[in-house]
Amino acid sequence: MGGIALEGVTKVFPGGVTAVDDVELEIADGEFMVLVGPSGCGKSTLLRMIAGLEGVSAGSIRIGERDVTELAPRSRDIAMVFQNYALYPHMRVWDNLAFALRLRRTPKPAMREKVGSVAGVLGLKELTERKPGALSGGQRQRVAIGRAMVREPQAYLMDEPLSNLDAKLRVGMRAELARLHDRLGTTTVYVTHDQIEAMTLGDRVAVLRDGRVQQCDTPERLFDEPANLFVAAFMGTPPMNLVGAELVGGALRFAGVEVPLARNGGAASGAAAVASVGGPVIAGVRPADLLLAGPDVDPALPRLRVTLEVVERLGSESHVIFPVDAQALTGEAAVAADEATEEGDATLLAGDTRTRFTARIEGRRKLTPGETAEFAIDPATVHLFDPETGLALR
Repeated sequence: MGGIALEGVTKVFPGGVTAVDDVELEIADGEFMVLVGPSGCGKSTLLRMIAGLEGVSAGSIRIGERDVTELAPRSRDIAMVFQNYALYPHMRVWDNLAFALRLRRTPKPAMREKVGSVAGVLGLKELTERKPGALSGGQRQRVAIGRAMVREPQAYLMDEPLSNLDAKLRVGMRAELARLHDRLGTTTVYVTHDQIEAMTLGDRVAVLRDGRVQQCDTPERLFDEPANLFVAAFMGTPPMNLVGAELVGGALRFAGVEVPLARNGGAASGAAAVASVGGPVIAGVRPADLLLAGPDVDPALPRLRVTLEVVERLGSESHVIFPVDAQALTGEAAVAADEATEEGDATLLAGDTRTRFTARIEGRRKLTPGETAEFAIDPATVHLFDPETGLALR
C-alpha cells in the first residue's frame, strides 16, 4: 500500500521561522494529491519532508504501513521529480533512465526490459541515444519522469515539474501526466503554485497558506464551496470578485445594488440562512457569474451598471475590468485576497481606492473601454464571508 499520512507535521527553521505548521493530511493509496499555494506557503518544504530531504521538527510521516519520519530518503521507497529536471548532462537518455537500476545492481536483462518499457510509455524510444542537451524542454521532463518510473516506487513526489516549460507545452504535459497517472495508479503528491494545474490534475487539492492547510477537497468543491476568503480568491482564473457589503432585511447591498437572498420564504442561495442576521459581510462573485445583460438574461435579476476600463480579448472569451462604487477591502480580508492573488501592490490608477471587478464574457460579444454595460447578478451564485475571520458563511 502506498498511501501517505502526515500527522501534526511541523517544520521550524533556525531563527524561529515556521515553514510548515501542524499539517494533518491523509493521502489515499493511488490518489493524485496536489499541494497548491502562493510562493512561500510551505508546499515545497512539505514535499521535501515527505521525501526525507528536510527534517521534521514535530509530528510524524507514514508511507504505506511504515513510519518513515526518521528514515533516510533512500529508505522511503519514493521517487522525486524536480523542477529543474536534474538530469546528468554527460549521459545518454538511456543511461539517465537506467541510473537508479544500476545503483541497485539490477541484472542487465531486467534493466533493458524496464528501461525499454518506460521509454515506450513516454514516447522516448527514438531519443534514447541522445544526451539531454539535444532534447526539448518537454522531452527532458519526460526523461526525468521516466527515471522516477523505472524504480516502481510506492509514491511519486513532483516539485513544480512543469514550471520551466512554455505555456503551450505545459498544457500538453498536463494531459500526459493525467494519462500516466490513470495508467500507473501510483500515489502522487504534486506541488505547484499554478491553480489551473491543481484543478485539472488533482483528485484532491490541499490549499496552503503560511504553512497551514486552509482547505483540502476536490477541485470542484474548492471552487464552488471555498472555506474562506483566501481559498475563494486563490482558486479560479480570473479570481473571485470580492467587495464589502451589508446584509439588511434579507438582502445584500453593495456597490449600489440590492441582491435579494430569499424569495417566497425559500433560500435563493446558501447565504440566505445568514441574511436575517444583518450587518457587514464580504460578498464574492465569480467573473463567469456576472451575466452581461441581454434578451436571454432574466430581467428580474438585479443589475450592476458600470463603465468598462479594460477589455482583454482572449479569442473564445473576453475579460472586462471595471470599477464599482465600493471601497477596496481592508484589514485581514485585504491581506488574504492580496496573498491569494499575489497582486497586492498592483493598482490601475494611483490614489484610486475603488474596488474593481472582472467579468468573463463570450469572445463574440464586442465591448470597448469607456463603454457602459449592465451585468446581472444571480443571488444563487453569491458567496458570503465573515469580514473579521474571513470564513465562509454557510
